[in-house]
Amino acid sequence: MNAVATTNAPTPVSVFAWLVKREYWEHRGGFFWTPLIVALVFISIVLLVLITADITAHQHGINVSGMNLGQLAEKMTAENTVKFAAGVDIGLLGMSAPIGIALAFVVFFYLLGALYDDRRDRSALFWKSLPVSDLSTVLSKVVAAVLVAPLLATAAIIMLHLAFLTLTSLYAMLHGVNPLPLLWSPDHLIALWLKLLILIPINALWALPTVGWLLLCSSFVRSKPFLWAVLLPLLVGAIVAWINLLQQFALPSGWYWKNIFGRIVFGVVPGGWVSAGLARVSNVNGDINVGLNKLDFMHNFLSVDGLLNVLMSRELWIGAVAGVAMIAAAVYFRQKRTETYA
Repeated sequence: MNAVATTNAPTPVSVFAWLVKREYWEHRGGFFWTPLIVALVFISIVLLVLITADITAHQHGINVSGMNLGQLAEKMTAENTVKFAAGVDIGLLGMSAPIGIALAFVVFFYLLGALYDDRRDRSALFWKSLPVSDLSTVLSKVVAAVLVAPLLATAAIIMLHLAFLTLTSLYAMLHGVNPLPLLWSPDHLIALWLKLLILIPINALWALPTVGWLLLCSSFVRSKPFLWAVLLPLLVGAIVAWINLLQQFALPSGWYWKNIFGRIVFGVVPGGWVSAGLARVSNVNGDINVGLNKLDFMHNFLSVDGLLNVLMSRELWIGAVAGVAMIAAAVYFRQKRTETYA
């Protein structure tokens, strides 16, 4: 009997996986349905725009048909093909922005209530009665915020891309235009989607200061966590600006708002690390070709070199260390506090 009981005992990995599943099921509306609904709304708008464009073109006698994009693709040089693919990438990423913004809002408010809500409804006492450590509980919320939610949002983005390309292709085919050679390059699309998946851990590292700060507020404050999470950094920034504290350290006046306030409040916005990559490009290449280098980086910010620039930036790793420290503090207060004044 003891051997059977030992065999069936849950392992730490299985317990942690169960905790992550719990976070998903309790917040499925935000994690799963929000990006899916945003994608469906965007596709509906695209469909309405195509219908409106077709009706308007018909009313004004405009006829676009008979274009052979296959012949056009054959005549394009390798450089032009790369530029066209980059243009498609930029267009697809641009239409993904609403899902990224929705993801940022979902993750922000999820983290803000992740530990506070358990204390407000006293369910923290129930979870503490189970053989689950506070460290595992907090880390499961971190994983849900920086991995599970972005993975589901990326899936919605890929679905959005496929739906958009399908609608555009059908519209083009109805007008005698063959879009397949230029829009449906398998290597190009798969590379783009793989890069979106690679961005998830980079966004996670960049978001750690915000994740840590929001969890710290969620675990510590006894009422109104939003005011603590947002108004406290705003108040500190106003005081720092008023007494000109940063000037004593030869720092520009906007340093606090960019590196402290921006990182702990807006770090969950996908792609917030782009500015760090641009800054590193400028520092490495000097001032002569800074403008050109910035344009190149923005054009290829999903390239291997662009991502390496981000991973080698001090801003990323200093923020990550600060985020880990705040997450550790959140674990500590999770152990000590079980009540709120809400």
